[in-house]
Amino acid sequence: MESVGLWTVFGSEVVGTFFLILLGVGVVANVTLSKTYGNGGGIITIAFGWGLAVFAAVYAAASSGAHINPAITAGLWASGADEYAPGVPVTWASTAVYVLAQLLGAFAGAVGAWAAYRRHYDDPDNEPGAALGTFSTNAAIRSIPDNVVTEVLGTFVLVYVVLRFGDTPTEVGPLAVALLVVGIGVSLGGPTGYAINPARDLGPRLAHAVLPIRGKGSSNWDYSWVPVVGPLVGAVLAGLFSHVPI
Repeated sequence: MESVGLWTVFGSEVVGTFFLILLGVGVVANVTLSKTYGNGGGIITIAFGWGLAVFAAVYAAASSGAHINPAITAGLWASGADEYAPGVPVTWASTAVYVLAQLLGAFAGAVGAWAAYRRHYDDPDNEPGAALGTFSTNAAIRSIPDNVVTEVLGTFVLVYVVLRFGDTPTEVGPLAVALLVVGIGVSLGGPTGYAINPARDLGPRLAHAVLPIRGKGSSNWDYSWVPVVGPLVGAVLAGLFSHVPI
């Protein structure tokens, strides 16, 4: 692959993360919002929907190495990688470009999902908190230490497996990453909704806070740090552990 510049990285990560969140938030909206054709589809539908969202997003963001997740970026940094993508050295500046692009793409993707389901978001028959649940994660049982551990473990699995197969998700192969995300979802997704991606949670939560959704309620900011800190800790541990001989 030819060397890429930071502008290409920025655009690639915005587009890839946009597709990830558009399709990911979209599948949760389809399952949980009132009167959709997918209403009541359950966690298996959501897990496979997120997996296929990753599949599409990795292809869309191939130019930048398809991080589409600050946890992947953090894991590569912690692993001692020299480059994030061909010609893109691991520096504070390049790291900031990746993370900013991922957050922007996640916000935009959430807005896109809202636009697709706008009438359903405003439906008064939705369960309380249903709108926020499509945008961001929350604990099924609130226990912050346990919730953090769940996010650490889920993200550790994601980042460690990606790093063991290659330095970037595109070297693993989009289908392999997609199936990995499905596996994490059906295995470890029950307690917290498996954010395993700080941008996936924070960008859509910001969108929920500003979008004109009827009766949307709180954006649950007191929990918002868990799906950011937990995945970053898990990613750094995976990066450090990825070189341990086993």
